[in-house]
Amino acid sequence: MTTIEETSFGSTEKGEEVTKFKLTNGKVELSVISWGATITSIKVCGVDVVLGYEDMEGYTSAEGRGKNPYMGAVVGRVANRIADAKFNLDGKEYNLAKNNGPNALHGGLIGLDKVLWKSAVDQEAGTVTFSYISKDGDEGYPGDVVYNAKYSLNSDGGVKLQFTAMVTAPTPINLANHVYFNLAGHQTGVAGLNEHVMRMAANSYTPVSDKLIPTGEIASVAGAVFDLRSPTLLGQVLPRCPGGDNNGFDHNFVLANTEAELNFVCRVEHPESGRWLECFTNQPGVQFYTGNFIPTNDSLKGKEGAVYRKHGGFCLETQKFPDSINQPKFPSCVIRPGDVYSHCVVYKFGC
Repeated sequence: MTTIEETSFGSTEKGEEVTKFKLTNGKVELSVISWGATITSIKVCGVDVVLGYEDMEGYTSAEGRGKNPYMGAVVGRVANRIADAKFNLDGKEYNLAKNNGPNALHGGLIGLDKVLWKSAVDQEAGTVTFSYISKDGDEGYPGDVVYNAKYSLNSDGGVKLQFTAMVTAPTPINLANHVYFNLAGHQTGVAGLNEHVMRMAANSYTPVSDKLIPTGEIASVAGAVFDLRSPTLLGQVLPRCPGGDNNGFDHNFVLANTEAELNFVCRVEHPESGRWLECFTNQPGVQFYTGNFIPTNDSLKGKEGAVYRKHGGFCLETQKFPDSINQPKFPSCVIRPGDVYSHCVVYKFGC
């Protein structure tokens, strides 16, 4: 049985109260706040394995304290990058905010990670549901959108996220959760990440340009650093990943099996502690990201006095493929009136 505890997590710059919800069931402890529907903590066998902040100042921080790299938040209307911050839909061109060089990233300047969501608790069902309405024209996107993000715990150690959305006009929707994991403990940094062993259920991936935009190709992982089909020590492959100063994984993997209601994505283990994570989703891809753009200095200060640096955590962003609105060969991310966007991801833990 899941118990849910509500406490205040501070307030927004507008004075709106932000609420934290702690869900526990004896297997896992999940904390999530109404700002950005953000996961702030997941404790597995008493150890917090999620990067995050102690207070609202961290989640709304600018460069002075270390810019928040979407820690634990829901990102969208479209997660990942849209090339040249524009797309054509039904014969009309839409121009978006450019917040990643020439591209649009994770919903724009004020995406779903930077807004206060309404919340509703169902103690009997053990769920917290966040909702938000995005208006026509937000960040350049067409149509009103009603979003729901439901969080719950499974009896077998799973954290379940269910995203739905409905629209008033055709629009691209591709949500993801940007939680950073480190199974060695959130504060252990790259030393902890290097000890992780990854096995990914992907035979192919989508290559990208030097601006991290997919080329449109779906390539085999065979013979490449992206071949994670067998258990692979991250410390051995991270230095070989492309990207120059920002080397590491920041790539979309095409999942091999998409026939089940929830498909196996990967298993990640931290052998020294015995903690492990398995991911399942109904989406066709997952962006595996290893915190390549987190600063290498001490500017990003997290909870419990931790300092987060490059490669200090990894994300498993289940989603449609990046830039799919501009890539006709990729699975479509367009939602039309009468459709229901439905996205489920389960992070299952053990130790």
